[in-house]
Amino acid sequence: MRNELLRQVRVIDAVAETDSIADLFISGGRMQKILTPELETPPETTVTQGQGLVLGTGLVDLYSHSGEPGFEERETLASLAAAARAGGFTRVAILPDTKPAIDQCSTLRFIQNLESNLEKNLYLSSAQIPYPHFYYWGALTQKVQGEQMTELTELAAAGIVGFADGQPIANLALVRRLLEYLKPLGKPVALALGDRTLEVGGIMREGLDSLTFGLVGNPHISETAYLASLLEIIAAIATPVHIMGVSTRRSVELIAAAKAGGVPITASTTWMHLIHNTGDLASYDPSLQVQPPIGEPEDQQALITGIREGIIDSIAVNHTPYTYAEKTVAFSDAPPGAIGLELALPLLWQHLVTPGHLSPLQLWQSLSTKPAQCLHQTLNPMDPENLQEVILFDPQQVWQCNVSSLKSIATNTPWFDRSIQGKIVSYQ
Repeated sequence: MRNELLRQVRVIDAVAETDSIADLFISGGRMQKILTPELETPPETTVTQGQGLVLGTGLVDLYSHSGEPGFEERETLASLAAAARAGGFTRVAILPDTKPAIDQCSTLRFIQNLESNLEKNLYLSSAQIPYPHFYYWGALTQKVQGEQMTELTELAAAGIVGFADGQPIANLALVRRLLEYLKPLGKPVALALGDRTLEVGGIMREGLDSLTFGLVGNPHISETAYLASLLEIIAAIATPVHIMGVSTRRSVELIAAAKAGGVPITASTTWMHLIHNTGDLASYDPSLQVQPPIGEPEDQQALITGIREGIIDSIAVNHTPYTYAEKTVAFSDAPPGAIGLELALPLLWQHLVTPGHLSPLQLWQSLSTKPAQCLHQTLNPMDPENLQEVILFDPQQVWQCNVSSLKSIATNTPWFDRSIQGKIVSYQ
């Protein structure tokens, strides 16, 4: 069994909130333990310099989409698992907009059975390689259509991670009733933002850039007016809620004020909104057509500040796969969404950590412990003698994002056919 000692590895324990330097002992390709300098190196060990490598807590994705069941041409559970593993995500919560939707217990059991019989179990487990844990959001409304609530109590008992539709519910009276019914169940509740009547067909955030590019603008108030109403309902009912997909500066201000006033909320933005702004849409790349729309530069900066100050609790991937044919259309005709499980960590590191907008620990917590807390889960601090649910990341390794390197079936990302710096080199 080959032994290797990586010296001077950066160790980010997001649970213990520590960022330190230590040596990493690897045996048989598995990360075994963390050694401090005073400990004796095991015999027959190859010593390698590991400066720059990052050993960190496994990442947790709050919400992403699976193609399977119903849209296997976009993504299967097996390819989703492989993509999550390649991106360092050890836990992934899947939204209920499959076909059929996860709006009843039988569908949940069906998908869980699919997962247990996956080929991934053969090609990953046979090699003793771990794969991520999947958790499933139960739909708030039947067929995620926002019209009639599901059998909430039955779904809660069936083992869903929480309740979400993944898209706005227009009927605020229904939202109120949902929160009243959900309060005693104690499950996470996640609500998306947006007033469709105020969006008026907008496909990018309204502003100078939308006028310049000749694209119909979606005004900020389509998000903030809905959010303001939602916060009033949450304050009145007092059911804890996670606010999904925050994308505007004003939304950050509203959330900060609500938290200061004791409203029981947490909030997330997506990784795409932290590294892109409306100026990037000059390319008319349909993979930049996402929901909510990419914000203006001041929105982007407010979101980064919100993460740094804890106003925005976590970063979600919102991995949304589509086929080549579905996305290779005009920007205005493209369905909203982009993949990201394999890309989020390296691109966030290069755009936020390298220039000093976030510390490595701040980024890591927003991608691991904080989303876990929003799911009412806990992660274990690193045990130096028994490393579990950890990843090893090389922020300097460069790779080409293409069909050969991506584990996802889908390729709808603005980073396709581009070089990316940063890669997971070990996962367990």
